[in-house]
Amino acid sequence: MKTTLKLTAMLLTIWFWTLQGLSGATISDNPATIEQYKDFYTIKGFVKDNSTNRILEYANISLKGTNIGTITNTDGYFSLKIKKGTNGAAIEVSHLGYGTKSIPVGQDTGNELQIALDPLPGLLDPVTIMAIDAKEIVLMAISRIESNYSNQPQLMTGFYRETIRKRRSYINVSEAVVDIYKRAYNESYHRDLLAVQKGRKLISIKPQDTLMVKFLGGPNLALYMDVVKNPDLMLSQENLTKYKFSITEIVMIEQKPHYVINFTPQVILPYALHYGKLFIDKETFALSRAQINVDMEDRNKVTHAILKKKPLSMRFKPESISFLVTYKQREGKTHLNYIRNEIQFKCDWKRRLFSTNYAIVAETVITGGTTVNAERIQNKLAFRDSQSLSDKVQDFYDNSFWENYNIIEPEESLENAVSRLMKQHR
Repeated sequence: MKTTLKLTAMLLTIWFWTLQGLSGATISDNPATIEQYKDFYTIKGFVKDNSTNRILEYANISLKGTNIGTITNTDGYFSLKIKKGTNGAAIEVSHLGYGTKSIPVGQDTGNELQIALDPLPGLLDPVTIMAIDAKEIVLMAISRIESNYSNQPQLMTGFYRETIRKRRSYINVSEAVVDIYKRAYNESYHRDLLAVQKGRKLISIKPQDTLMVKFLGGPNLALYMDVVKNPDLMLSQENLTKYKFSITEIVMIEQKPHYVINFTPQVILPYALHYGKLFIDKETFALSRAQINVDMEDRNKVTHAILKKKPLSMRFKPESISFLVTYKQREGKTHLNYIRNEIQFKCDWKRRLFSTNYAIVAETVITGGTTVNAERIQNKLAFRDSQSLSDKVQDFYDNSFWENYNIIEPEESLENAVSRLMKQHR
């Protein structure tokens, strides 16, 4: 039987190698705007808290009545490309703990929207919550998977971005538009597949960055970290015995009250377990959000699971591994929406005084898709767990690289980093 950390390790395998003669790909510093394509228009804007003006990162942006969508970046900024003639005359903006706002849209006027969401009061009812068995709610969520999630194959389009930082500097930026084929939720995730449509990369070639980090299987996060479809991660009868559950509060997600259920390990096993929060719809018992952290109490367990290869004289110290998985309700079903993974670790060398901090962030947002005649991805095109995206994608010099694709807009710090990295290759 596969354990939770073994499955995690399939996606989080880290491989160190010495950079020798590697040519860097380039990322265009003047990307084309969507206005250049007559069949599309774009809606741009910022999302913030109406009370405090705090920016709201990872807010959901979707075209009402469709599966077209994206999210805000860490600066609260988004852009949504919409094909002319597409049904839906409004975008919906939602965020955990806030009221959903619907905003009429037309063709792009060039103005950026300033969207302010109203925070909703907490719905904590101590008397009610104490009378509810948290584990029973999780069991109910498991029993409702077949009715709450799609019973048809889906072919989804997503945008994947992967960044690797050494201290505060980016040393690798890889991006791709991906196709994701998922069978019905009552079928095994083992036969789900992902293929890269197109992608790009930018790698630092500074001499001090010649010790690089390779992140294997990253885009396949969208396959394995679908908590609902992959019972080996959490939602299985067997896994539930390993954890202690408690209800902490009730919050609103897309205008619907959700139980917030904490889980922590209650057993010690040869591999690391998880802790975090599950957000379960109070009415339908659909899981809408999962925040998962790998338990780092015994870091040797984590190291053995995720470290593929390193120089003999280097010491590897994992600091944290976390996941965020969100789902969105549409037409009576709940669909995968966004996955984010972050790994932080340190490396030091024998006879050196200071260690080096690294961070890998990988995220996928679902930007479209269909259940109508969803065609299965061919095995020969599928992305493999043994592959690295930065090895898979090619160099490019096309200023209109993303064309009509929806992406996660890069935050300002990433844009600045890309500009600096590009100068290395000129």
